[in-house]
Amino acid sequence: MQGTVQSSPAAGTDAVAVPAELESPRAKLVYLFLSTRGESSVSELQKGLEMKKISLYSILGTLCKRGLVHQDAERYRIA
Repeated sequence: MQGTVQSSPAAGTDAVAVPAELESPRAKLVYLFLSTRGESSVSELQKGLEMKKISLYSILGTLCKRGLVHQDAERYRIA
């Protein structure tokens, strides 16, 4: 069963739904970052989230395999 978890919106923003199947805090963080930015490169994710590229490639690979994120050349976006 697939569901979503709603985060509490800040004043003047819309809630972002995070797929309930995401258990990893880092995967949730990457998903939320992409949800708010529209699309990003690995370098932009690295700077914005202060994570190592090797970790980001692993997380993004998993998100792509699950159909939650699409990769277009060097850019990633929410599916």
